[in-house]
Formats: sequence, structure tokens, C-alpha cells
Amino acid sequence: MGRATRRSRTRKNRPFWVELPLLIGMALVLALLIKTFLVQAFSIPSDSMQNTLQQGDRVLVDKLTPWFGSEPERGEVVVFHDPADWLAGVPVDEPNTVQKVLSFVGVMPSAEEKDLIKRVIGVGGDTVECAGDGPVKVNGTALDEPYVFPGNTPCSNDEGGRFKVTVPDGKIWVMGDHRQASADSRYHQDDPNQGMVPVDEVVGRAVVVAWPIGRWSTLSVPETFKNVPDKS
Repeated sequence: MGRATRRSRTRKNRPFWVELPLLIGMALVLALLIKTFLVQAFSIPSDSMQNTLQQGDRVLVDKLTPWFGSEPERGEVVVFHDPADWLAGVPVDEPNTVQKVLSFVGVMPSAEEKDLIKRVIGVGGDTVECAGDGPVKVNGTALDEPYVFPGNTPCSNDEGGRFKVTVPDGKIWVMGDHRQASADSRYHQDDPNQGMVPVDEVVGRAVVVAWPIGRWSTLSVPETFKNVPDKS
């Protein structure tokens, strides 16, 4: 009985500096698990999603639901891996060692990963089309898009801006909210995916603008997409 009591006192009297590395290690492992399976931070790299998202915003991306077979839906803002060298030639800042460690465990966004963020306009089976200045039509239904950047038109009268495509199963058609400043699906129709993004390249749905604090908001699906029939 006395021996057990001495052991208990030894554990209770262990200096904090001895336990600190263990606590830090447990916190990093927990952060890594959260990043891998639940939520990951993502830094907005460009102006292509203005005014919904501003360059430098931090968003939280839901990575959990795809594990249960959920696929992107129309109107969602999603983060996805570069599907076919869309970011070729775009410079990437070289992070320092601390940034690399923190981004690896998910505490801060990675500066090395070549990911993009856009809005899902069409999913497998949908027909998406643009003519003139718009509106964008999905399965023959015109979208009311109040999120489009002020002064932009939903469609544009240029090569790539005029199109009619049918999205194959397992892929999505994406567009930026800043239509005249977004090199999205419209301008990659000559790549191997014909501008589509494979669903298995999608990291997850951006659900919250977490930083800066003054811009905190949720990223909900606009009402207009509820009026789109499933297929044309």
C-alpha cells in the first residue's frame, strides 16, 4: 500500500516541463487527425471568388462528409486539387520550416499544395450553358446569381465564355464568382477533363469563413439552385 502511494505522489509531483513535450505531441497528433478526417484550413489565393471570398481569407473545409460517400452539389463552394495543371506557371511561396510543420498538422493552411476553390455550377448529368452576357443556364433553368462580382456579367462574350456542355457522371463544372477574373472550367475545355473537375479530386466543401474575424460567415447554398431540375 505504501509503495503504491509513493508511485502516485511521484506522478502527481512530476514537473510541468517534463509533461509539456507529451502534451504538445498529443495536441499535434489530434490536429493531424482533425486535418486528415474532419476539417482543414484553406487560404484564398486569388480574387476569383470575390466578393464571396477575398484574397487572404481563411476558410474551413469539411472533409468528413466525403468519407461517407457524399458528393459535391450545385451551389457549394468546394476546394479541389489542381485537376490538369490549371495552376501551371502560378508562383508558389516557399514556406519556412515552422510553416511547413504547422501546415502539415493542419494548424495553418499549406502554401505548397496546389489547390483551387470555386463554386459548383453543374454536377454529373447536368447541361450547363452560357450565351452572350448570360444568364447561366443549368438544365434549361436560368440561374439568379446575386453572388456574382458587382459589374461582372454571369457569362462573357469571349472564347470559352460561350459554351454548352454536359457534365459526365463523376465530375463537376465549376466557376468563380468573379466571372471576369476566374480561369475556371470555361477556360480549360481543351484539357484532358474538358474543363470538368473529377469528384475524386475534391478535398471538401468550404463551409465557414473563419478569418479575419470581421468576415466570419457561413457559406450556404444559394436558393437559385433549388429550382434546377436534376437533369435536362
